[in-house]
Parts: sequence; C-alpha cells; structure tokens
Amino acid sequence: MTEETALLEAPLLEAVSLSKRFGDFTAVDDVSLAIRPGEVHALLGENGAGKSTLVKMLYGILEPSAGEIRWVGKPTRIARPSEARAMGIGMVFQHFSVFDALTVAENIALALPNMPMAALAARIREVSTAYGLGVEPDRAVHTLSVGEKQRVEIIRCLLQEPKLLIMDEPTSVLTPQEAEVLFETLRRLAGQGCAILYISHRLDEVRALCERATILRRGKLVGSCDPRDVSAREIAEMMVGTRIGWTDRSAAPTPGEVRLAVRDLSVPAPSDFAVALKGISFDLHAGEVMGIAGIAGEGQPELMAALIGETRTRADAIQIDGKALGDRGPTARRMAGAAFVPEERNGHAAVSDMRLSENTVLSLHRPGGIARGGWLSFARAASWAEKIRRAFDVRSGAPDPAASALSGGNLQKFVVGREILRDPGVLVVSQPTWGVDAGAAAVIRQALVDLARSGAAILVISQDLDEIFEISDRIAVIHKGHLSAPAPAADMSPDKIGLLMGGAFTEAA
Repeated sequence: MTEETALLEAPLLEAVSLSKRFGDFTAVDDVSLAIRPGEVHALLGENGAGKSTLVKMLYGILEPSAGEIRWVGKPTRIARPSEARAMGIGMVFQHFSVFDALTVAENIALALPNMPMAALAARIREVSTAYGLGVEPDRAVHTLSVGEKQRVEIIRCLLQEPKLLIMDEPTSVLTPQEAEVLFETLRRLAGQGCAILYISHRLDEVRALCERATILRRGKLVGSCDPRDVSAREIAEMMVGTRIGWTDRSAAPTPGEVRLAVRDLSVPAPSDFAVALKGISFDLHAGEVMGIAGIAGEGQPELMAALIGETRTRADAIQIDGKALGDRGPTARRMAGAAFVPEERNGHAAVSDMRLSENTVLSLHRPGGIARGGWLSFARAASWAEKIRRAFDVRSGAPDPAASALSGGNLQKFVVGREILRDPGVLVVSQPTWGVDAGAAAVIRQALVDLARSGAAILVISQDLDEIFEISDRIAVIHKGHLSAPAPAADMSPDKIGLLMGGAFTEAA
C-alpha cells in the first residue's frame, strides 16, 4: 500500500462515542462514525433522530457532552464554526442562514470577509455558472425563492473550498433538474478528494449518490449499509424501525360541491424577479385533493400569497364556499373555514422564538379556529399543542419548546398538523413533506387524503412528483404564471407533466 493510498483510506474525520445531552434529554447517544477523503457518506434517520445535533457538534455549533472528534487522526476541539471553516469543514444548513436585507454577494462576503466585493461577485458568477446554480450576486435575498436561497447557501460553502462538506437536506427545495446538477457537482468534488457528509430524506437520491450510510434512530446508532445494495423502502424501515405503508386512496368519493373557486386570477409581478399570475381559473371540490406541479420559481409563491390573502385581488377572483374573499386578508379567509401551510416554515408558518403553544394560537385564535367553533385561549393552547404533537409524532426535548428548538422535519409536522386538526373546509398547503422522513411523509399524506375524504377540499403545491401522484385526484401544472387545465391523475404521467412544465399548454394556447 502506497503512502497516498493509506492517507485516502484513513478517516478524514471521526466521531468517537459522541453524545449530546440537553438537561435530562439525550439527543445523541454514544454515536461513532468515520468519513474518508473522497467519500460520499449518508447520515440517515427519522425526524428527531439526532442527525442535525450530531453535525452541529462536528461544525462547532454545539459542544459534545461526551466523546471525541478526531481530524486527520488527531483529537480536536471545534469550539465555533469559524474554527471548523479554518480546518476545512463547510456546511450547507437545512434552515437558511441568510439575511433578507442584503444582496447575495453581501451574504456570501460574511463568510469570506477578506475578498474584495468585485472579485467576490465575479467568483459567485463563475461558480454559479459552472455548477448550474443560477444566482446573480447583485440580487437582494428577499427577492429570491426558497430554492434560490438554498443555492446561495451552497455557493457560499463551495467558495470556501472545503475538505469536508456537510449538507443538511440540500435538495429539499430544488427541482429534480437542479438536484441532478448538484449531484454532478458533488461527484466532481468527491473525485477531487473532498469528503461529503450528506443528510437527506430522499432515499432514491441517497442510493444514487452515496456509497455508505450511517443510520440513527432516537439518538442512537442502529446500523450502517451500502445504500446502493438495498432498496429505499428497506432503508426507510431501518430508519423508523417499522414497516412503511402507502397512502390509502381507496375510499375516493364522487367530488362534491365547489369549496374553492378561482376565477381569472391575474396578479402583477411584485418585483422584477417575481412572476405575474395570468388568468388562473379552477374549481376545487369537497372530497378531492388537487395537486399543482411545477419547477421552482414558476409562480408558486405568488399563487400561494394570493390564495392566503397576503396579496389582495378582485373580490370574486377567490371564493371560499361561495363567499367572494379575493379582496380580504388571511384572517377573513380563515374565519370562512380555510387553512394554509406556506412553503417556508420558519418565519412564515411559525415564529421561531415563540413556543409551540404560542404558535398554535397564531392560527387557531378566532371562531372557526378549532373544528370551526370556539375561541382558543392561551390557557388551552398548551393542551392543543400537545394534541398536535401526539397526533403527528412531533419530537422535542421539552414539553412546550420554542419552534426554533425543533428539527426542520419536526417543525414541518407541527405546522401541517396544526392546520389539519383545525378540520378546515379548504386547506391549501405548499411542499407538505419538505424535510420530513419517509414515515412522517406517509403520515402527512394520509392525513391530507383523510381530511379530503371527510369533505374538505385540499390543494397541494409540490415539486415532488411522486407525492403529487400518490395523493392527487386531479393534477395541474404551473408555468410562468399560467396554470394548465386540471386533469384526472389517472390520465397524467411523468412525461406529460414534464411537457407541461416546459410550457406545452401555453404554447398551444
């Protein structure tokens, strides 16, 4: 064995019996793993399994309660992220760490303070073009979609030329095409000797990209495997410790009355980087789930804002159970029996610094809030939040934690559960299973279908085609602010949807 081969086979980073305790709660319990140069290593587990806590220790955000971290064979203490970056560890976070008021270049400059802005802008364009990430350095971050904000995180990390790249759900808001470009980038980086620790709930991409997987369950190491040698279902069942079922749509009734009517909805683009909505019309019936597919940035945020009431329109453009509410705000629409789950859970669907009970009050505080009756007082909020946690298996280390204390997947389960348990007549949800594990995704999807079968009308906006096909009775596609005519899911196929995503219906028109 040559010296070079020995160095490649020796671990770049090792976690040796790492544990992290928060009071009486143990988030990570005696976990060990090793990552070698050039290796793409998956870290898998259900929501609350301890993945994010583990990588925060590796990146210097959290101090281990016990155990040791070794870098190139030597015990080391990583006290803060700046020390991790200096060693050559980069991290792309699941929850974005960007400032909306700054430009893309200004956000990235915070991690690269010694590079002149002109040179940095040129490097951003170079890396963005080379890796197909498509972000302009001069754009203000508040004008970016969620997917584009994720690209800023990835570019910032790549510009630091890391030896170890930690990626926490990097494709959760990327389109399949964008994700494939990222995979090619990661394969190229691995070929150059960069080690990659990859966290994802998308098991098909793990199987395509990773050569080794470490699996956690409730903070403990439960196994490892070569994900290329086992099925996605087998991996998911290792993660959750039980069998995973498919969504049951067998009880599909004949659709009932129209509960949400959208009539010639046209909204000008709110900024130069947004998308105008152009004559969108559809009926959403009691008892059905309608899915809206589309590539990121084609008008989904603008459509969601119009449906929620954050963007006002003509009164008759949006009707809920026959009431013209297009010129009314979110509160009026909620009081009419509608509920909403926006794409961005932090800051939009939930307030990070508030406790779960307080976040419950935000959407359930008026008549119509709970099963269309009664007021939710602060006194009842804690018990209602606990009901949501039990129903959707929301895990945390405290009885009523702040939203920021939850992992991304657990916060998503809480937000979706909060709206479903309202028993709304109309539910509009964007990216319902973003960042949740396979078991939790199955629970959420079944809950959406069950709510529809009880008489609600459900609209799901999602970039996950598997999800769209699994739960939808009808499917439409959004492209450049136009919406295709909804069609029965049985009449659609991935190829048909792909053509519609490319604008086939707008060209025909």
